Amino acid sequence: MGDYLIDAGHLKAALPDQHWAVFDVRHNLTDPQEGYRQFLAGHIPGAQFLHQDSDLAGACNGTNGRHPLPDPDVLNSRLHVLGLTPGKRIVVYDAETSVFAARAWWLLRWLGYQDVVILDGGWRAWCDADGAQETTTDLATIADNKPSPAVDKHRAKGLHMPIATASELEADLADPALTLIDARDPVRYRGEQEPLDPVAGHVPGAINRPAPDNLQADGHFKSPEALRQAYTALLEQTGPEQVVHYCGSGITACHNLFAMELAGLHGSRLFPGSWSQWCSDPGRPIAMG
Repeated sequence: MGDYLIDAGHLKAALPDQHWAVFDVRHNLTDPQEGYRQFLAGHIPGAQFLHQDSDLAGACNGTNGRHPLPDPDVLNSRLHVLGLTPGKRIVVYDAETSVFAARAWWLLRWLGYQDVVILDGGWRAWCDADGAQETTTDLATIADNKPSPAVDKHRAKGLHMPIATASELEADLADPALTLIDARDPVRYRGEQEPLDPVAGHVPGAINRPAPDNLQADGHFKSPEALRQAYTALLEQTGPEQVVHYCGSGITACHNLFAMELAGLHGSRLFPGSWSQWCSDPGRPIAMG
């Protein structure tokens, strides 16, 4: 197993080991219950479901974006209820693009879990490999939450993945050392279409790297070497620690951040509120084109 990805064949061989925890995070931004319906129709045996809105995001207040970061204690307790204890190896997967899996990967790393991998190619790859399917599940309820030892870990040491806030970006926009990467589709980046947020455009100075560019045609990630070459060319002389990723609401941006980590370009930051938070304040500058 690699440090970031696992293929379906290796996961099939590994799953009899009870030291694994598998999380299904399939989701559709325009139909928030679709992922759960897909999970009930069939999932990797033993997998538990995490919902992008209710589990992997906090409450929206109109100024913190569409998918603000969850409360770390609440998420950690939820993971504990679903069977995740310190020392388990973690696999996350979505339908096939790994966009939502990358968000879950980032959040787990943010909490301090280090042994987290994405199922490369997601549910589609599992089915293509004739992986076993399960339709029954014993979903735990949020009322069963109990403190997890990992909660004390992050309280003692702080959260483990760096972020950038909207106020920090406002203050640093003129800094030539800052490189913003926008993971949205080019038409949204240019402000030609905006299906989800009330204002179109992008953060001034940001460059566009659509998340699908990280993938091969079959939904698997490109090789670390290919990703490193692409991001090195994109960033020119910028070091990864000077990079901040954003998208519409902080989900797709994690795909680019994960791709950089896979490529060995470590230390870039996430702007969790992303465009949905940025454009909520009419005083912030907006670029088009």
